[in-house]
Amino acid sequence: MRNQGLRFSIARHAHWAPGLSTPEAWAAWAQAPQAIVPGEEPGAKAMPAMLRRRAGFLGKMALEVAYQCLDGRSDIPTVFCSRHGDVARALELLTDLARAEALSPTAFGMAVHNAIPGLFSIARSDRANHIALASGAATIEHAVIEACGLLADGAQSVLLVACDCPLPELFTPFEDCEEQPYAWAWLLTAPQDEALSLSWSASDEAPAAGMPGGLQIAAFLLGEAPGLERCDGRLRWRWSRDA
Repeated sequence: MRNQGLRFSIARHAHWAPGLSTPEAWAAWAQAPQAIVPGEEPGAKAMPAMLRRRAGFLGKMALEVAYQCLDGRSDIPTVFCSRHGDVARALELLTDLARAEALSPTAFGMAVHNAIPGLFSIARSDRANHIALASGAATIEHAVIEACGLLADGAQSVLLVACDCPLPELFTPFEDCEEQPYAWAWLLTAPQDEALSLSWSASDEAPAAGMPGGLQIAAFLLGEAPGLERCDGRLRWRWSRDA
């Protein structure tokens, strides 16, 4: 049985990854996606340095696109999503714990999934609602559902921030896609003249190997394909453009 789905528009968007820091670079990448490898960190200069130092590589990518996308706007709810979060930092903490070494309270605080949106709200003195979630291979789709729920509840717009990084070598045997570093942000609104649709139906098809879902969806948004289908092992997700 197929769900009727959701419709929404994207008023603004921003993307960042090593070697891809401009809209022109992302537009070219979307035409012929190539693997993204770790490299330089984003500046995230809009955040005060004292707070910025707490964020790791993943956090700085997310902060960079969040600031770009909001462009000074405030009082906008945020949905932050990351399939793995700052797993490298969490692994370091678990290693220290196994060695009976003292844990850094700051490192622990920044390892939790909602640390980045929390830091973002503190830096901007913004009391708007923020949510952090992870939903496996369908993390982006569930984040869109959450954002559309906020729109339905009366929010005029919702900031959706997605980011992920390659996993530490310890987790390589468990990967089901080619994890790569990236972050993007969308400012979602109720559907306008140009909108996207997201629907889903039951499917036990495994996720396809290759790009992670966040990059597949970024390529769809920035490209010209009329639709995109993805499976996560439980559901088939259908993205389409409504002109």
